[in-house]
Amino acid sequence: MRTASLQAQLSPPVCDLHRAMDDDPLSRILRDLRIVGVSYGCCRLAAPWGVNFPKDGAARLHFVVEGRCWLRVEGQDPMPLSAGDAVLLPKGTTHCLSDTEEGRATCISEMPVRVIGDRVYQLEDAGRGDVVLACCSVRFREPCLNPLLDLMPVVVSVAGARSDPTLGALLGAMADEVLDQNIGAATVLSRLADVVITRLIRAWVRDGGREAEGWMAAIRDPKIGRALAAIHQDPAHNWSIEILARTAGLSRTIFAERFTRVLGVSPARYIARWRMYLASGLLTEEGLSIAEVGGRLGYESGPAFSRAFKRHLGVSPGALRGRGGEGATQTARAG
Repeated sequence: MRTASLQAQLSPPVCDLHRAMDDDPLSRILRDLRIVGVSYGCCRLAAPWGVNFPKDGAARLHFVVEGRCWLRVEGQDPMPLSAGDAVLLPKGTTHCLSDTEEGRATCISEMPVRVIGDRVYQLEDAGRGDVVLACCSVRFREPCLNPLLDLMPVVVSVAGARSDPTLGALLGAMADEVLDQNIGAATVLSRLADVVITRLIRAWVRDGGREAEGWMAAIRDPKIGRALAAIHQDPAHNWSIEILARTAGLSRTIFAERFTRVLGVSPARYIARWRMYLASGLLTEEGLSIAEVGGRLGYESGPAFSRAFKRHLGVSPGALRGRGGEGATQTARAG
């Protein structure tokens, strides 16, 4: 009897927790940020030193375990980093870390590394070193499926993620795994990196400017955000105003007006634009066939998809693939 009573007491909060998670649009969007191809490095370097990280399609997370260094990104002022500081470069922009603001840097691919485990390496100069860095390289599976990466700045710092004090402890645990080189470190690091990067992105979204407009304002809207997350979770669904309004918990008229006011386009226009954006990425980045892309996005046939694609972007899917897709992808983003 006591067990049944205890379960009855616990059940409502658990149900409420699951309901709250399902109702959180940001959590639903973040589920699409699937991290793959993770690698980790422990860098122990003595001055003078400099490491260049070229753009290679991977996002980079750098954590200063000991010492000081500078982060240099083209077009931005050099950023000083001290022990405990961490930065995420979600777009994998070319950058370098060095002991001074203007020191020479050697490409990471040209530096000698020692493999110490599955996807874990060590880079160190002779001697103890003046700085210790924990570096993480990650890729997002099908990055075109999530607009957050497009909206994020070139560099996100832990210092800027004011709403998540847990990040420091998580990064400390990450550094311990790299430095201690324990058995199973790669598995632990993989889990930690997933959590750290997701929480960094979430903190950035929540700490963003109060004047946010467009997609960022929409995902923060508790009503419109639910509909937006549903569209992103299942872009191939035959969405109607009625279904989206019901998802948002609003009347048809109020939903259509509120959606258009926040995002600047009608729901139908947004859905079409989002599908074309996804199609551009799937054609040029994933290498899927026209028929496969059309089927994935809910079109009845390859020709039907091709007609819709050309109507919205002004070029055929085949022509987009032939020229690399950048121009049409930008058009799809802009709507």
